[in-house]
Amino acid sequence: MISSRVIKYIRSLEKKRNRIEQGVFLAEGNKLVTDLCLHFYAELVIAKPVWIATQGNIAAKELLVADEADIRRASFLRNPQDVIAAFRLPMWQIKAALSSAGEGELILALDGIQDPGNLGTIIRLASWFGIPHLLCSEDTTDVFNPKSIQATMGALVNVEVHYCRLEEQLEKLREQGVPLFGASLNGEPLFDAMLGKGGVLVVGNEGQGIRPAVRSLLDRQLYIPRYATEAAAESLNVAVATGILCAEFRRKNIE
Repeated sequence: MISSRVIKYIRSLEKKRNRIEQGVFLAEGNKLVTDLCLHFYAELVIAKPVWIATQGNIAAKELLVADEADIRRASFLRNPQDVIAAFRLPMWQIKAALSSAGEGELILALDGIQDPGNLGTIIRLASWFGIPHLLCSEDTTDVFNPKSIQATMGALVNVEVHYCRLEEQLEKLREQGVPLFGASLNGEPLFDAMLGKGGVLVVGNEGQGIRPAVRSLLDRQLYIPRYATEAAAESLNVAVATGILCAEFRRKNIE
């Protein structure tokens, strides 16, 4: 049986201040933890014997064998699986993202995304479309929120997330000649637009979109056309819109 101290520690990692203080983030689920173990250092793993038996040598500072009751006591999921792990927070460098944009690669910028599920899904999309860096405004939800981590489905091994004064960083990139694009209901139709290979693609808050100070820096604003004429939704979910935008950028730049 896992001690109450360990359970309390795991449950405490739901809060950002505790994650920062401990220098770790939480992940759970068989495939997710297995994938993350290959790229992040595990400070603590609690797992059922059935999961441990599939792993071979587990590189973890501390490995505790758990039973079903232990996992349920510690888990944040409605239907827990066989393993929960605390991983050391990565030390990503924003210079890598800025350099990537300056070299003509496509990166994403998130302006005030609030929903952890949306953030995790956008990270998953970035991984799918070969976009290795995200710039995030300081008020964007924490990537290491357990709900965000869960929504990434392991894609965090391919994508680095950088929090910054977004307006300031975008202004610097613009001065370097990096094209800045943004999603907007008032922009030019996406499917008619001529799109280069690289640049920064900005998507905004779920309710308010891109804030005016950031929008004023954009070179071009892009609109995803709505084809329905009746009973159409007013807008798209930000993660859905990001997927469409990324797909179109990649489609128009297939070599």
